[in-house]
Amino acid sequence: MPLAVWIAVLLVISDQFSKFLILSNLKPGESVPIIKNIFHISYVCNRGMAFGMFSGAKLLFICSGLLAVAIILFIFYKRLLRQSKSIQVFLLMILSGAVGNLIDRLRFGYVIDFLDFRIWPVFNIADASITIGTALLILQILRHKPRQSSSYI
Repeated sequence: MPLAVWIAVLLVISDQFSKFLILSNLKPGESVPIIKNIFHISYVCNRGMAFGMFSGAKLLFICSGLLAVAIILFIFYKRLLRQSKSIQVFLLMILSGAVGNLIDRLRFGYVIDFLDFRIWPVFNIADASITIGTALLILQILRHKPRQSSSYI
């Protein structure tokens, strides 16, 4: 199995295990300061998408999550294996985040968020994986022009 796939699997496991710890130790709305006024662990039930926007559209989020997973898997198996390892890792980071949040939506009807830096909306490992993977993918695409015979996606 390629290293990129192992990274994606580890990200999903880390995301789900961290959410299990939150579910086991906190009540919704509860917050524990780690570094007072800078970083807290806060259990938030996010029924929307990023930053809680559009809450209440559960079916839409499940369908869009499934679609994102399907598209990335299609790209991965059809074209991505010919791309650089970094592109593979970045796309699979996005995939792992989508899978982690999709698992929550299917199990609970919402996404469990808990990383609270007080100056930014509360998020989770899956959100960070999607954001970092997307940012690195964009940077990679901007830095390297694709060869004539192939494209990144």
